[in-house]
Amino acid sequence: MKLVIVTAVEEFHQEIIKLFKKANIENFSESDIDGHKNTASVLVASSWFSGQKSSNESILFFSFTEDKNIEDLFSLIQEFNQNLETNNPIKAVVVPIEKFI
Repeated sequence: MKLVIVTAVEEFHQEIIKLFKKANIENFSESDIDGHKNTASVLVASSWFSGQKSSNESILFFSFTEDKNIEDLFSLIQEFNQNLETNNPIKAVVVPIEKFI
């Protein structure tokens, strides 16, 4: 069993749920988060609102699941990201679990 963590912009919320289901990951949790990108100082200085915090509404999903499901999910995410027209790909990581109850 491993922990898979997926982050993306809010725009992809429904697509991620579909990807989890296609990968046979039926049990998962999600949370709203603020995503941040460090921008070049020239871009910040040229902005009308350079003093404002820039963040994106994002989401975080996580699930404790089996290796096979994670491999399927990663394949689906790679396919999804190849067809994107934005610079905001879905990101995913896997964390091994040493113990669980």
